[in-house]
Amino acid sequence: MRFVIYTADHEPAHAHVFGDGEARIDIVNLCVITQGGMSDRDVRRAVDVIEANRQLFLDTWRNYHG
Repeated sequence: MRFVIYTADHEPAHAHVFGDGEARIDIVNLCVITQGGMSDRDVRRAVDVIEANRQLFLDTWRNYHG
């Protein structure tokens, strides 16, 4: 999986996840915003990765978006 935080994006703080399909996951609440073609299992794995590294994702989001 590849995790991306775009520099010119919008609230809420979220990460785009790409693999077999894609998803957008809210970094703060760990909820799935959108899911397109990504299996539920892979989405759960992506949420787990974001949860385990939440501070890094939040710091990266804040670095780009203030």
